[in-house]
This record gives sequence, structure tokens and C-alpha cells, in this order.
Amino acid sequence: MALMITDACINCDVCEPECPNSAISPGEEYYVIDPGRCTECVGHFDTPQCAEVCPVDCIPNDPRHLETREQLQAKCDALRAAGIARAPGQPAR
Repeated sequence: MALMITDACINCDVCEPECPNSAISPGEEYYVIDPGRCTECVGHFDTPQCAEVCPVDCIPNDPRHLETREQLQAKCDALRAAGIARAPGQPAR
């Protein structure tokens, strides 16, 4: 399943550069995650990096976007093939 950012977000800007799929962007009131690009860092890291760095713990799983680990990996592979996802070992922006 994709992740989501709740309204507890303080717009601290630490999550956006951590996303290897460029799934996080500024929203109207707080940051948002594009579920079409979010792989929970499957294919890149063992844990979602945005949730790891979030100082207010406002990035839970999004129950509206249920996906298996295999589906998340396939999404990562497609994003990488499209040049959207970072390659393994490529540093954060």
C-alpha cells in the first residue's frame, strides 16, 4: 500500500528529498504523496525513508491504496524504467 501524509504535517521539507520515486510534493496545506509513485521504498530501502525522517510521525499507510510487496516492486521497476525512480545506490536529490 502507498503511504500518505496527514494534516499533522508541519511542512518541514525533510521528506521530499528522501523519496527515491519523486512521489512527495508540496500540497495546498501540507505535503502530499502520489500513490501512483509511492512504493514504500520497496526496491530501494528496507523501510520507507520519508517516515524514517519525519519528525512528527505523520506518514502512515494509506488504506485507500492496498498493494502487495510484489505489486510495489513492479511499480518500482516501472518507475525506474521510465526514468522516474532513482537507480540503486543513486544519492538523494
